[in-house]
Amino acid sequence: MSDDAPIANISLESITEGSNPRGIPHTKFIEDIESFANSFNPPASPELLIGAYSDLYSKFKQYESQLSLKRANFEAKLPEIEKSIKLVQHLKSKKEADENVITRYNLADMIYAKAEVDCSQGIVNLWLGANVMLEYSYDEALDLLISKETLAKKEFGEITEDLTFTRNQIITSEVNISRIYNWDVRRKRSAAASS
Repeated sequence: MSDDAPIANISLESITEGSNPRGIPHTKFIEDIESFANSFNPPASPELLIGAYSDLYSKFKQYESQLSLKRANFEAKLPEIEKSIKLVQHLKSKKEADENVITRYNLADMIYAKAEVDCSQGIVNLWLGANVMLEYSYDEALDLLISKETLAKKEFGEITEDLTFTRNQIITSEVNISRIYNWDVRRKRSAAASS
């Protein structure tokens, strides 16, 4: 092939078919590699096809890394929210029983203090992050925490679904790369045998 020969243009759309609801592309599985390569004008070389699928594979590996990190963050965040909900429910039940709560809290590493919490006020401060703490009634705090938990569980489910989808696309990309390579080897062998 000469240097000035036209090269097939392979776009992301030509090796994918649609995407999942959050925009992660769905990899085309190539049934007939020769027909697929010849569907481009001019026909795509095996190197070009392997390069396109390798780029797509790299993108999927990056998606997988990002999604795994997000999933780990949610795995740490969800128990904290659930723990906060249980604590506010406990404070609310103590208020209804007109009792105080005796607790121990960490002052420093290996140093704890004992405190009595007056639950009759019905007020709790929630740490919202970014150096922001707000005061809520027990009911408002429960509503906020339950809505945060619901949203976090929904997002965790979507991330888990996306991670599974991405891993399937990685496998499809790897299989396509292997099949293109093997097709090219068979093609070169038959060309060498016929000459």
